[in-house]
Amino acid sequence: MATTNLMTAEDLWLMEEDECRYELVEGELIRRAPAGWEHGEIGVEITRRVGNYLAENRLGKASGADTGFILARNPDVVRAPDLAYVRADRLPPKEQRRAFLELAPDLVVEIVSPSDSSSDVNDKVMQYLDLGVKLVWLIYPSTKSIHVYIPDRTARILGEDDELDGGDVLPGFRLLIADIFV
Repeated sequence: MATTNLMTAEDLWLMEEDECRYELVEGELIRRAPAGWEHGEIGVEITRRVGNYLAENRLGKASGADTGFILARNPDVVRAPDLAYVRADRLPPKEQRRAFLELAPDLVVEIVSPSDSSSDVNDKVMQYLDLGVKLVWLIYPSTKSIHVYIPDRTARILGEDDELDGGDVLPGFRLLIADIFV
């Protein structure tokens, strides 16, 4: 019987950097290819909009696509969403922010790539919600839509003519969906 050695968040942190992005799911290393141009362009736009809102309202901090979050231990789960937001009162002191944060973000934004399987995307959303994320926005460039998930696992599907709001997580945040896909 073969034994699989599970990786820890610390093992992942110490890995040599290369052109890929990695996540840790139940101790298993998941390799993610670099994103395409459209994915990156949408990521910059949503990050800019949320970042501007946070700068004006001083509610917390956002991080970009390469930032890892330890969501569970034994086996370890480390996810790196395209955008994450953490309320100010939940952030650890600055000197503890050099490595992965060991907490669930309040908001996670994932941009769905053509290579992402729907079952993997769904599993990731459910894992985020199960491990404490309060709001998940899945952005689908192919349909110019955003699926909004909350902890009770209900989803709203917003189209290009709809407005995205931050709910209780980002109170007062509003953005026309079409503005993300310019």
